[in-house]
Amino acid sequence: MPNLNELKEQDIAVIENVEGTDSVAMRLMEMGIIPGEEIEMIGRAPLGDPLEFRISGYQLSLRKSEAARVSVRFASPE
Repeated sequence: MPNLNELKEQDIAVIENVEGTDSVAMRLMEMGIIPGEEIEMIGRAPLGDPLEFRISGYQLSLRKSEAARVSVRFASPE
């Protein structure tokens, strides 16, 4: 199962799991990264970090290390 940091631009995926129970994992979930939510990769900064995503109608920037903690599955085409 891929992680959020492995998505390419314009990939759409569904969040499966947020790894851990520490403050970083809790903060990710508070920002809307919860299982079942659809998330789209918008782009990367010029040096590759941070990553930008669209989720629940807003844009969110995450460090690669944070995104690596989120497992996803690719959304099935409609």
